[in-house]
Amino acid sequence: MLEVKDLHVTVEGKEILKGLSLTVNAGEVHAIMGPNGAGKSTLSAVIAGKDGYEVTAGSITFEGRDVLEMEIEERAQAGLLLGFQYPVEIPGVKNVYLLKAALNAQRKARGEGEIPAPEFMKLVKEKLGFMRMDASFLQRAVNEGFSGGEKKRNEILQMLVLEPRLAMLDEIDSGLDIDAMKIVADGVNSLRSEERAVLMVTHYQRLLDYIVPDRVHVLVDGRIAKSGDKSLALELESRGYEWVLEESAA
Repeated sequence: MLEVKDLHVTVEGKEILKGLSLTVNAGEVHAIMGPNGAGKSTLSAVIAGKDGYEVTAGSITFEGRDVLEMEIEERAQAGLLLGFQYPVEIPGVKNVYLLKAALNAQRKARGEGEIPAPEFMKLVKEKLGFMRMDASFLQRAVNEGFSGGEKKRNEILQMLVLEPRLAMLDEIDSGLDIDAMKIVADGVNSLRSEERAVLMVTHYQRLLDYIVPDRVHVLVDGRIAKSGDKSLALELESRGYEWVLEESAA
């Protein structure tokens, strides 16, 4: 589904990713871990098309398409979604309008008509219930005045409504208490299927107790230094990153 080959990325003249390669198949959940500054968030931002990143070498293909040649809108329409570590506030734009506009843009790209209002409200209310969010959220401006946990739940709500092919979640667990983390994890797990994949950036193994990954990758200095299954995350929890740094330097 996703193929990243020898990716080199610079930000403000500084090289962050230094030859990163990664393959994610449909149906898989991959976790990206690593020390601060290793380039974890940069990877998902570049795939999504965020401004400020310059790809100097390498390629990214998504279901056979050259991602780097696609506009941000095209990437979203193709089924790429980025859940932000720090979701932005959009004053004056109600949640319900954002969700409906995004969903209809995807439907239009697929050659489908706009979703009927009753069908849309039924869908959104079902997903709100799943995320244990009050219906009043729909009439609030996007993320404005939301707590950290509410913002993260709102990101997952958008994911549940849009049903992306590849969901990239950038530290979706940061700032969450244990109850909110379980709700967020339930939302992510509900979308696991053979047609989708998930790429999660996280610092903490505890998220992986609730969203069990198929593969765990350790990013060190802009490259994947080590990959394994969930047991690798447990090893990192007990030993830290120093041993991986030493291995990659050897």
